[in-house]
Formats: sequence, C-alpha cells, structure tokens
Amino acid sequence: MHLEKIDDYRWLIPKSYKAGMRTDAMIYANERLLEAIRQDQSLEQAANVAMLPGIVGRALAMPDIHQGYGFPIGGVAAVDEHDGVVSPGGVGFDINCGVRLLSSTLTLKEVRPKLRELVHQLFRDIPSGTGQSSRVTLSDADLNRVLETGPRWAIEHGMGSEADLDHTEERGCIPGADPYAVSERAKQRGRAQLGTLGSGNHFLEVQYVEEIFDQKTAAQHNLDKDRIVVLIHTGSRGLGHQVCTDYVSQLDQAMRKYDLHVPDRQLACAPIRSPEGQRYLQAMAAAANFAWTNRQCIADAARGAFQRIFGEGVNLPAIYDVAHNIAKREVHMVDGKQKRVVVHRKGATRAFPNQAVFIPGSMGTASYFLTGQEGAMRETFGSACHGAGRVMSRSAAKKGVTAKEIQKELESRGIIVESLTREGLTEEKPEAYKDIESVVDVVHNAGLAARVARLRPIGVIKG
Repeated sequence: MHLEKIDDYRWLIPKSYKAGMRTDAMIYANERLLEAIRQDQSLEQAANVAMLPGIVGRALAMPDIHQGYGFPIGGVAAVDEHDGVVSPGGVGFDINCGVRLLSSTLTLKEVRPKLRELVHQLFRDIPSGTGQSSRVTLSDADLNRVLETGPRWAIEHGMGSEADLDHTEERGCIPGADPYAVSERAKQRGRAQLGTLGSGNHFLEVQYVEEIFDQKTAAQHNLDKDRIVVLIHTGSRGLGHQVCTDYVSQLDQAMRKYDLHVPDRQLACAPIRSPEGQRYLQAMAAAANFAWTNRQCIADAARGAFQRIFGEGVNLPAIYDVAHNIAKREVHMVDGKQKRVVVHRKGATRAFPNQAVFIPGSMGTASYFLTGQEGAMRETFGSACHGAGRVMSRSAAKKGVTAKEIQKELESRGIIVESLTREGLTEEKPEAYKDIESVVDVVHNAGLAARVARLRPIGVIKG
C-alpha cells in the first residue's frame, strides 16, 4: 500500500485507494513505526473503516495501531448520529478496557525496602488471571445497579469516595445503559468477576515518577520526582466480551434488514437510530459501567494492600480513569459546523484539552502521563493512542523465552513481578510491543497530547 507522507508524523491513505472509501484514512506514525505497522493488515483495516456508512471526517489510526477484529486496534472513527452506523468491531470485545492512575503519599525510597512484600500483598488481594473469582458478592439486583449506575454502587458499599467519580471519565457512568439489553449469559460470565484483573495485557503496576516534563500540571496532581503511583489496566471481563459476541451476531443480521454493505463482515453494523443499534449502545454502556466499577473495586483493594504494608495513613487518590474501547455520543466540529456524532475509539483514549491521557508501555518499560491538546480536537475527535501496541502475536511472543528468564531479567532491573501463569509473562514480554518512546514522540509532536511525566515500573501484577 502506498501512503502519502503529510509530514514526519502523518501519513494518508487517500479515498482513491480503493472503491467504496467514503473518506481518507490518516495514520499517525513515524517511519520507524510504519515498518512495524506494515507487518499486518491494520492499514487495510483502516481503509475499510473509511467505508462505514455515515462516517464523517477521516478514518484515523493511532501510532500503536495493529490488526484487530474489524477495526484496527488503535482505530478511531466518528459517524453522524442521525444517518451513521454503530459497529461493535469499532469498540472491541473488551468493552471499556481502560486505565486508572492513582497517586500516593509515598516515595520510591519509602517503598523500595518493602516492595516484595507489597507486590505479594497486591497479588493476594486482587484476583488476577482467567477464571479467577471476585471477592465481591453480587445479587441480581446489585449487578443490574452496577450496569446502570457504574462505580456509584461500589462507593455506596464502602469502596472509594465521591472524589473517585470526579476523576473518572463520564463520572463512571454512561447514561442510557440498560441492564436488560445485556444477556443472561453475559451477566453469568461477569457476576463473579467484579474486582478482578483478568489476563492477557491487563495488569496492575506500582510505578514511580522518573521524569517530569510539565512541572505545573504535575504539581496540580501532587506529582514530583520519585513519587509512587499505581496504574490499573483492565476492562469489563467476560461480561463485555459476551455483549460484543451477542451483538456482532445480531448486527450481522441487521445489515441484511437495512441493506448495509461493508467490505469485512467483522465490521457488522446497524444504523445508530435503529432498534438494533440503540439496543447495542444500551448494552455497551452497561458493560462500560461494569468496567469502571471493576477498576473502582480494584483501586479500593490496592489502597487496602498499601495500608496493610505502610499503615492506614497512606492515601492513594485517583488522578484519572479513562476508557479506551468505547463508542460515545459527542459534539465535534465537522467541516466548520458543530455536529452530533458517535465516536468509536478502539484501543484509543479520549484526549480532550487538559484531560489526563495515559499511555502504558509494556511490562518492564516506561509508561507516560500526558494531557490532551487542542490539536486532538481539530484532527482526531479528541483522541490519542492507548499504549505501545503489539508487534508480536501472543503465540510468537511465547517462543524462545521462559517465564523464569523474564522474571529474572526484570528483577535485575529492580522490578518485582507476580503472575498467575507462565503465559502471563511470556506473552507480554517487552519485545512483543512497539517502542513506547517512539509512540509517545508521535503523539506529542503531532499535537494530540503533551508529555507530563514518565513513569517507571517497580512492581507488576499479571494474570
């Protein structure tokens, strides 16, 4: 595929690339990242997204783009709310997979002597991995309230405070969520998973502030050099996965009903205003609320673990919690006019001006705290990337290295790791991901989000 170079950080797939494209696709990357991106079908998927009925602006791909289901992971697309479509493939199976960053009143010097004890306590208190059951008991009524109201349920049950909602995207609750749009199978899968970390690329990391780039913003969040923070990365677990599975099938059938045509069946979609489209959005919102509640419960467990090791005076306030697999109704400028759109962000995070943006690296590498910029509002519907992005499949990553070797290598760098399974380490080895520095460099220099601080892990919990 030939890409038109706009500048060092922007590349265009023109809509003339193939028949059916309604708009151009813009790729945010540098030449080094493009080499990795070209190894899979993600650019072709970005061109396919440009064929969605009702798409406005450009189809967008962030620098962590890699091949996904329908949409590339790292893909963004906005569609007209009146005559556009919604596609579960534009959200993904792990609905509202996202990240929450907690600050702390501790420093690296205070934590380092008790780090192994802390990591072990976190691993004990936060169920991690496939099939692990929650310590939170939910009745049918409780689960429906979680799906409808999000983390407010957890706060009412003593897990956190109102301040957590103030520092959560949408205050942790998308309006219009309908628990009855979620199948019994999805509820059954999620019921025992609230407050659990899951497997794959999900993690909890104890980190410290290694470098500050924006002193003013860092100070607003009480961050200074060597301050300990906690980064939580997980989503809606089996509940969200089942919601996506259910609605991909239903919307595939709806396409025939509404005479919709897309180049890939994984882009199954329905008109936003159709009963099928509305039902999916209601179920997706419920799953998103479940995910925010999940991170709320995990944050509460993490606070408890820190207090067990360092005393009850330790405080871990929330800096922010942001989703990166979601479709949201928003108002944006399109062709000089305000327009109501539904923005699909799949493996992409909201990056509104001055809003906190988190780009986690791979296990053992740095993560970044940034803030959204006006450039994102002009170009990407207020979006930036969500991580480093894979360059190796999970099966390829497992070859040629053992979990013990990874653990030993990380410990030689001062990073204590606990994982439920060997695969939790081998599939997520640092080499399986793109270079976080290159990814952040593109986002920063393209004007989508500006660096605030670099965070370095010292303790990692994996499923």
